[in-house]
Amino acid sequence: MDSQRVWTADEAHGYVLGTIVDIGADQLTVQTETKVTKVSYDGVYPVGEDLNKDVDDNCALMFLNEATLLNNIKIRYEKDKIYTYVANILIAINPYFEIKNLYTTDTLKKYQGKSLGVLPPHVFAIGDKAFRDMRALKQSQSIVVSGESGAGKTESTKYILRYLCESVVGGYISHYLLEKSRICGQSLGERNYHIFYQLCAGLPLQLCQKLKLGNPEFFQYLNKGCTQYFASSASDKSIDSERKSEQHKKKGFLSDPIVDDFKNFQSTDNALNHFNVNEADKLLIYKVVAAVLHLGNVCFEESPDDTRGGCRVKSGNSELSLQTAADLLGLDAEELRQSLLSRLMQSKGGYKGTVYLVPLKVYEAQNARDALAKALYSRLFDHIVTKIINKSIPLNGNKYYVGVLDIAGFEYFQSNSFEQFCINYCNEKLQQFFNERILKEEQAIYEKEGLGLKHISFIDNQDCIDLLESKGSGIFDLLDEESKLPKPSAPHFTETVHKVHHGHYRLAFPRKSKLKDHRELRDDEGFLIRHFAGAVCYQTSLFIEKNNDALHGSLESLMSDAKNPLVKDLFYVENQQSLQNGSKASSGKLNFISVGGKFRNQLNELINKLKSNGTHFVRCIKPNLNMVPHKFEGSQIMSQLRCSGMTTVLQLMQQGYPSRALFVDLYNMYKQYLSSKLASLEPRIFCRILFKALGLNENDFRFGSTKVFFRPGKFAEFDQLMKSDPQHLATLISKVEKWLIITRWKRAQWCSLCVIKLKNKLLYRRSKIVTIQKNIRMLLAVKKYRMRYLGLIKLQKLKSLSQEIVDLIPKLKSNEEKLKYSQKMKLIESNIAKLVTDLRNVNQKLTPSEVDTRIKDCDEAINSQIQNLKGKIKEEEALRKMQEAMEIERKQREEEEKKRREEEELKKRKLELEERFKQEQQFHSTKQEELAAVLTLQQQMEKEEQKIRERLQQEKLDYELAVRLASESGSGVNEDYCTSPTPFVVNAPKKEQKKFDLSKWKYSDLRDIINTSCDIELLEACKEEFHRRLKVYHAWKLKNAKSKENISEQRAPDSIMQNASHFTNGTSAKNSENEQRYFRIPFVRASSTTGEKGWWWAHFDGEWIARQMEIHPGKAPILLVAGKDDMQMCELSLDETRLTTKRGAEILEEEFEREWKKNGGELYVTGNRKK
Repeated sequence: MDSQRVWTADEAHGYVLGTIVDIGADQLTVQTETKVTKVSYDGVYPVGEDLNKDVDDNCALMFLNEATLLNNIKIRYEKDKIYTYVANILIAINPYFEIKNLYTTDTLKKYQGKSLGVLPPHVFAIGDKAFRDMRALKQSQSIVVSGESGAGKTESTKYILRYLCESVVGGYISHYLLEKSRICGQSLGERNYHIFYQLCAGLPLQLCQKLKLGNPEFFQYLNKGCTQYFASSASDKSIDSERKSEQHKKKGFLSDPIVDDFKNFQSTDNALNHFNVNEADKLLIYKVVAAVLHLGNVCFEESPDDTRGGCRVKSGNSELSLQTAADLLGLDAEELRQSLLSRLMQSKGGYKGTVYLVPLKVYEAQNARDALAKALYSRLFDHIVTKIINKSIPLNGNKYYVGVLDIAGFEYFQSNSFEQFCINYCNEKLQQFFNERILKEEQAIYEKEGLGLKHISFIDNQDCIDLLESKGSGIFDLLDEESKLPKPSAPHFTETVHKVHHGHYRLAFPRKSKLKDHRELRDDEGFLIRHFAGAVCYQTSLFIEKNNDALHGSLESLMSDAKNPLVKDLFYVENQQSLQNGSKASSGKLNFISVGGKFRNQLNELINKLKSNGTHFVRCIKPNLNMVPHKFEGSQIMSQLRCSGMTTVLQLMQQGYPSRALFVDLYNMYKQYLSSKLASLEPRIFCRILFKALGLNENDFRFGSTKVFFRPGKFAEFDQLMKSDPQHLATLISKVEKWLIITRWKRAQWCSLCVIKLKNKLLYRRSKIVTIQKNIRMLLAVKKYRMRYLGLIKLQKLKSLSQEIVDLIPKLKSNEEKLKYSQKMKLIESNIAKLVTDLRNVNQKLTPSEVDTRIKDCDEAINSQIQNLKGKIKEEEALRKMQEAMEIERKQREEEEKKRREEEELKKRKLELEERFKQEQQFHSTKQEELAAVLTLQQQMEKEEQKIRERLQQEKLDYELAVRLASESGSGVNEDYCTSPTPFVVNAPKKEQKKFDLSKWKYSDLRDIINTSCDIELLEACKEEFHRRLKVYHAWKLKNAKSKENISEQRAPDSIMQNASHFTNGTSAKNSENEQRYFRIPFVRASSTTGEKGWWWAHFDGEWIARQMEIHPGKAPILLVAGKDDMQMCELSLDETRLTTKRGAEILEEEFEREWKKNGGELYVTGNRKK
């Protein structure tokens, strides 16, 4: 077997070189430098001839796949060639060091006016192409720069803008989705926004002291992540030691060729000067940034003096930070304190209601503080972009422009939240646009070259986009709906997403993730979405919080009255707009402003702009995670290439003709192998002859007007044929010469064939003339007999009307009338038949007027018959309806009589209920003394039982201590001790031996038996055990409730539950087996603020409750059914509820069923009865 070198996938390097050592049915055995492995055919790619040769455009590679793409990028990266094309897309690898002469003015000038591909790949070439396309095509252009954090997006954007500034006449900046959550916290190893560290490192000493800034570790918003500065050796010495964190002192400064916190502050300060920001306004900006940091140091604790559960600011540093933040923002410290610790509420009633303060809990105050910090920073960011930068840049009314979009690429981390969700949604939309636009550009080349190819298909991600944004059911809309609820919940939102999109291919539970950590998430803690670049698991705990961009009205009002003019300006406009819209700042309720909704609208506007513009793409790649120079991590780069859609582009190229060459270039490439006779041919003719002589499959290549296009890999096969041994080449040349002779001879044959075809065409035309004559004769005949066949058509319609009369005649009741109309009908039919005969007889001379008159007579006769017949039938119908009305009146009288008898029966049954109540009340009164004695005995036994429990608990503690000592000394321990108290029997008589031992049965097993069993004895035993366990469970919940005065779970009125605690089984006779009884008593929930009375309805099937219903004024009814809602229903037996002793509580079955059905209750089945 001829060994062949291939690329095979590798976890560390992306792809490594290997050699095929064995071929299997569905696998290859590949030998790499380190191991022998078996891989599927899909994971192996062929290797080109020269591994060290690089190309500017990956489409020029002989083998076009992701392995060769990665290898070409690697070779160029090692040569400091950081730019590579894939067709018209630029791949940019961040070098993390300055490459000499790469961005000089001379380099910039070289690319001006040069077509793409003339010079080596460069970001300047993309800028130049966009600018020239705008001028030549009279169309606005967009350059999309994307990539991960640290991939160099911003720097690439800067260089593009620098290139375009040579001809710029105006500009404008827009921004999307500021990551506000980063302000309040970062992941381990990450930093907050650069400006915070720039202020801490670069502010002059006097100003730093004025703003009370310094060490980043002092600030809560910075010390959760990395607190090291970006610096160089020189700038690090310029930073005071007091401003450096312990982490910075221990590990040193962070290095980056672009970022330097100390120097960048000077650049930022100078940039503000450039935009005509004076010293006073700059100070206001720095004050707001500093105030954000000081706000983060304001901590809260529970206030023991507040009876309403409020909190207070911690003493010490928190008080100082509060005062500092208030001073910097131009606020009164007490007012800021009050706004952070409470919010205004407005009650209903009166003209404007009553305004009062509601104290906030610790976590609520923390949320208010963080919301204020985010609002300050984001609005300051907006202010700088819109009020400073955009107003300083001239923007005239030019019709066309070049837009540069710097946007984050596809993101996936160990923990993915709302920011990654929005960014990846944006990338889904951009990927869809990217696919459509790249295909369009590629196919434009095919059209220009005249290839005549069909539309190239691609994998559509519309289903994923629909999952995210579809109206009403998309995840964004579901999140907004959840956020609008009175008590929004992340688990409920997640459950709703899984429920609405159950079975959707793109959505899965976290346990389906490939990462082990994600599988530990519960189903209601996140969801997994299969994006175009791969599956991402999102944790939804902060989705609702991050999706709300609103701020408490009291805080917003306070900010709009600040003495700091910048702060006042940041909040004044929006506050005025909210007041104009009728919102009340004092309402206390946090208004909902959807971040996702705003981002989605902005994104749709952006996509629409991109669709109307010419588009160019720059894909920025981070070569390694450490962000250091000269380190190429293949697996990381391969992942980014896939996420940026570059591997998808390769797949699209696989379906097209990505390899291409000019006829002249191809001719020059192989000229040395040709004879002098063939070398004199025109390049295009030479290529055609050559391909024919080689016998290449015509599906593997296409000839354009200036180029020849090859299928992926087919250019390599062509090259291998051309560079064969000399003997084969001589044979090939002789084939070319032979093909030329054959072609010329075939051309002469074709000319002769054309003459023969012309002769046959003339004979064909002569035969068709006869056909034309035949058709003309036919038209003359049609004209002559037109009157007759039109008359026959009208008569045919009259026959259908006569059939209607025939159908109506049987509806008459009188036989005489039937006979009369039948005779008239026969006369009319005979007239019609005679006219038909005359029309069909061509010898019978008829004029058009005569025919029309006879047809009209027949028509009038038929219509007259129909009208007379319908009138007669109508009279008979009126008589029938009168008889039916009399019958209905008789039935109504019978119904009234029946209703009267039912009312008498109902009254009788109510009297029976009253009599039964008296009997049961008398029975219970005779048992009161026995109950008192039993209760006394029960209390004594409980005291004894409690003593035993205390003793056993002590023994358990002793045992645990002995076990610890035994483990230290290596000795044994005696395990023979009692682990549970001796059970007590409440009633003095000995318990009856039970037939079924259900103590070890599961709760669900009992419920299943109750729902399915036909064994009456087992069914009753299971019901008793089931409700016994429910009582124990609810008693445990009551005992361990946080606040027994505020229990939201109230399953029955207090009058029932309190009676049950003093009730002992056996005080009354058991309810008859399967007897259905119904009750209704007043019910006021403890949580009710109005105290309005509702009603509690219960249906007992035997001893246990089967259905339960709560009806409260102004609230939705609560309907519960046993077997489904047991945990929310009353667990007591009928005897324990003492409902039978309450006068008027028991009602009739009809009353309960009527209310149950009225409130939407479903059909209830018990035994052989159906309701």
